[in-house]
Amino acid sequence: MKSQDSLVVLKEAMQSFAKERDWDQFHSPKNLSMALAGEAAELLDCFRWLTEAESSKLDANQFQAVEEELADVLLFTVRLADKLNIDLLSAAQAKIAKNGMNYPVEKVKGSSKKYTEYK
Repeated sequence: MKSQDSLVVLKEAMQSFAKERDWDQFHSPKNLSMALAGEAAELLDCFRWLTEAESSKLDANQFQAVEEELADVLLFTVRLADKLNIDLLSAAQAKIAKNGMNYPVEKVKGSSKKYTEYK
């Protein structure tokens, strides 16, 4: 299955999930963006107090928690994009291209500086 097909299937699954529960009334872009921020915060919480090394070597429970929070972030992202009629795959590809312009390899390789710091 192509990634675009996967996103369509996921979007349709989220539409059905919300419809069955009569939740569409709550799924405004504002509310969905707030829910997305909350889920991103829960993902951050999975890594709280871990060292850099520990964050790369999660135990089974930690891994499951991160996996579930990443799924929540993805699901709310897909739902928000659907509500705003944004083609996520196209938007992501456009953003990668833009980032390539902002972060040319010859200027940023090995650096973590923001593009505004080296121009």
